[in-house]
Amino acid sequence: MTTAEQNRRLAWKGATAERKPQPPDNIGRIYIPDRVLGWIIPVTVLLGWEMLARLGMLPPNWLPAPTIVGQTLYQLAAAGDLWKHAGTTIARVAVGFLLGATAGTLVGALTGYLPLARKMLDPTLQALRSVPSIAWVPLFLLWLGIEESSKIALISLGAFFPVYLNLSVAMRHVDPKLLEVGRLYRLNSFQMVRRIILPAVLPEYIVGLRSGLGLAWMFVVAAELLGASRGIGYLMVDGEMTGRAAVILASVILFAVFGKASDWMMNAIGRRLLGHRAR
Repeated sequence: MTTAEQNRRLAWKGATAERKPQPPDNIGRIYIPDRVLGWIIPVTVLLGWEMLARLGMLPPNWLPAPTIVGQTLYQLAAAGDLWKHAGTTIARVAVGFLLGATAGTLVGALTGYLPLARKMLDPTLQALRSVPSIAWVPLFLLWLGIEESSKIALISLGAFFPVYLNLSVAMRHVDPKLLEVGRLYRLNSFQMVRRIILPAVLPEYIVGLRSGLGLAWMFVVAAELLGASRGIGYLMVDGEMTGRAAVILASVILFAVFGKASDWMMNAIGRRLLGHRAR
């Protein structure tokens, strides 16, 4: 057999080996949906917490078992207290967020579009943004009293700054080439904002809305811890005063659940708006 024939046979064998089906890379791997991944850590923590509580390793007056907290939530719901307090808190957050986000949108658009307004307003607003939420409580109580207006004002303040900051910065960072295209088409200021600037800043604006909603839930805690007779924060204080750790933990869980649900709704609205913009 000549050397040329040997080379042809080796080449044919190599080509045949390359054509053999290769096993897929994912054989032996466990596929876990993304929605399930987010539940792994919470479920693991709850199971470990329950086990440690039943073994007596966790003091029941400090950290009662999750089943005890669940029973407390059921009792509050059966008595009607849960819906009363949760409804009050949700209404406060909704009104406060709406007012704060509206003001943040207007001021953010103003400072982002007009350099003079930014130079005049932004330094003062940035300084006020650094003030802790609890520092505003006595001032609002003094100005607005103990009624709902002081609580709504505090929640609005928390929602204002993230919306303002994200929108103002996003408008300043709009691609100059897009603005140049608008000038070439001789768009007026209103058309420039509606057709070029608003679609460009929409992703950052949605992030600002979500951040503002999260801070609204944080600020409602500060608002209800002082001078409230209803709300989840009041329920938490009542549990503290009466030494009921299960009520405190139930209140924390309610804040987490309602905060996550509202953030999910805002994220869904944002995805829908971005989808319409893409089309």
